[in-house]
Amino acid sequence: MTEQRPPSDFEPVRWEDEDALFSGPTGDGNADGWPGDLGPVETAEERLERERRERARHSRNPVVRATAGLPRSVRVTIDWAVTIIGAIAIVLAIKAWVVNPYRIPSSSMEPTLHCARPMSGCESRFSDRVLANRFIYHFKEPQRGDIVVFKTPKAAEQKCGSGGTFVKRLVALPGETWEERDGVVFIDGKRLVEPYVRGNRRDQQTHPPRKIPEGRYFFMGDNRGSSCDSREWGAVPRDNIVGEVFFVYWPPMRIGFRAALVLLGFVLVFPLTRVRFR
Repeated sequence: MTEQRPPSDFEPVRWEDEDALFSGPTGDGNADGWPGDLGPVETAEERLERERRERARHSRNPVVRATAGLPRSVRVTIDWAVTIIGAIAIVLAIKAWVVNPYRIPSSSMEPTLHCARPMSGCESRFSDRVLANRFIYHFKEPQRGDIVVFKTPKAAEQKCGSGGTFVKRLVALPGETWEERDGVVFIDGKRLVEPYVRGNRRDQQTHPPRKIPEGRYFFMGDNRGSSCDSREWGAVPRDNIVGEVFFVYWPPMRIGFRAALVLLGFVLVFPLTRVRFR
């Protein structure tokens, strides 16, 4: 009679299944024959680099996204290059369209704007440095009394011995009639009140009435006795106007209260609006 064995929940291991005991999930055993091998282990440095690249790919900065896969030294070099080029571009754009610095080289605007001694008529040891607002006249028309930076007509070089860019005060507007009698200015027959002109800075010139053409502006210096201005070379076309002087930034003792408030505003606001490239 054949012996009957009770049923068992465990099947005997067959020799052909022996390798299954020493294999990982993929069926490939490791060199030591231990189960559960999932491949090479990721180091901490590799994990940090992988996370950095993942963050870089989702960055809002296009430079960071573009250089995500490059070595660190290359990324730093590109970052500095972009920062420097960007800063230069911003400065050039500001000078071209926003504000531009100018130096007062002559005494034609004394005592409002100083030039440096020992030049004749100058009252200060240092020439004033000013900023001109280049975009303000895109939003409003030039007003009488504005101190304006403009490019002189060609006749200025012949009459004054120099041309280029001048800084003068706007006295007469398009369509008005300008006149000077013994150093006193009249606009449309009425005397112009000019508190910015000192008595000892007036001259005794007399010029007949002159109609200012449309689209042109008449400029004079505050130091009338030492100013070569529109009396000599005529009115200035609107397209020649560069901007309005609004700020004396040098020397420090010439910075007024309003200018100091502007500087303080830049100091407080600029750190909050910096563009970070990193």
